[in-house]
Amino acid sequence: MTESLLDLQQLDSTIVRLHARKQVLESGEEIGAARSAFEQEESMLGELRLSLDALAIEQKRFEYDIDAFSQKAAAEEKRLYDGSVVNGKELESIQHEIANLKTRKSRLEDELLERLEAREDLEAQIAAAETTVAEGRAELDKLASDSGTELAEVTSSLASSAGERETIAANIDEETLELYDDLRAQKKGVGAAALTDGICQGCHEKLSAMELDKLKKTHGVKRCDYCRRILIFV
Repeated sequence: MTESLLDLQQLDSTIVRLHARKQVLESGEEIGAARSAFEQEESMLGELRLSLDALAIEQKRFEYDIDAFSQKAAAEEKRLYDGSVVNGKELESIQHEIANLKTRKSRLEDELLERLEAREDLEAQIAAAETTVAEGRAELDKLASDSGTELAEVTSSLASSAGERETIAANIDEETLELYDDLRAQKKGVGAAALTDGICQGCHEKLSAMELDKLKKTHGVKRCDYCRRILIFV
């Protein structure tokens, strides 16, 4: 009977773990956490793409302005050298205008270069984020599939364990079984524990030689002097 009680305790501990796992699977907590992480990754990717779009717009604006300054400078240089302007002051003014246009064009080219470098960096970040999102989507799909399979397995194991528990419990007298169930409710699910090398595996206290001798002489249910769980000599 005592060996059956220890088997029952081990089975009950397994059933508790299976019930806890079943609750987690049915609640979808793991999938929810994975989906939340995936959505954050998708959001980051979206923000990066928006930043890239904004940079692309700036790049086009700079390219347009640079081209406009180039054309205007070319037109002014043509006026400077085609003989259509002979007035010295006006020629000097054209020269100043050409220099100013080229300075502004050079400044825009520097800013355009910065945007191009930033765009290159963003494109690299987007490529990495796209890989992360693709992997996250695959992992989420796999987790959903695996969770469904595991839930079916856990449910089946619980049904099997319930049947096995009835068989084991049938070999234990009703009074001892009632005591065991009461202790399980009081002792965090552990009502019976093995006594190994004089140590109670329920509370991990070592019993003295006197206590051990007393237990050996005790008829019927043996209990730990420290935690009061049912003890089984192994």
